[in-house]
Amino acid sequence: MSTAEKTPATIEGTALPTFDPSKAAAEFRSAAEKGVEQSKEVFAKFKAGSDDAQKALEASFETARAVGSDVSLKTIAVLRANTEAALSHFEALVAVKSPSEFVELQTAFVRRQVETAAEQAKEFQAVTTKAVEDVSKPIKSAFEKALKELKAA
Repeated sequence: MSTAEKTPATIEGTALPTFDPSKAAAEFRSAAEKGVEQSKEVFAKFKAGSDDAQKALEASFETARAVGSDVSLKTIAVLRANTEAALSHFEALVAVKSPSEFVELQTAFVRRQVETAAEQAKEFQAVTTKAVEDVSKPIKSAFEKALKELKAA
């Protein structure tokens, strides 16, 4: 008998493993089930993250709409106040009796308008700063939550 014809039992000093198809099928099934379970977990995390991102965007859009309305109302109030001041000034100018009175009224009006414009600029800055913070808050919170979950995983 040649070496090529010998069976594992007949080869001296060696023990070759035997292939058991039932064990291989069980191992494959176990690996496949584990892969499916891991895929489900990853999908669930992805879906939760996606849902959180959608909610954050919706909250940001709603906040942007509300903030836009606030800024618009503020703009209308400023325009109304400036128009009323200009009309009052025009009425006062119509009643002027001398050039010196005209200069005095005009100087006082310009000074008040500069002061008012500075106040209005501060108010607009405060409103827009708050608006940016309010609009970005939901996105920022969702991002921070995602980072925490990523670090925890």
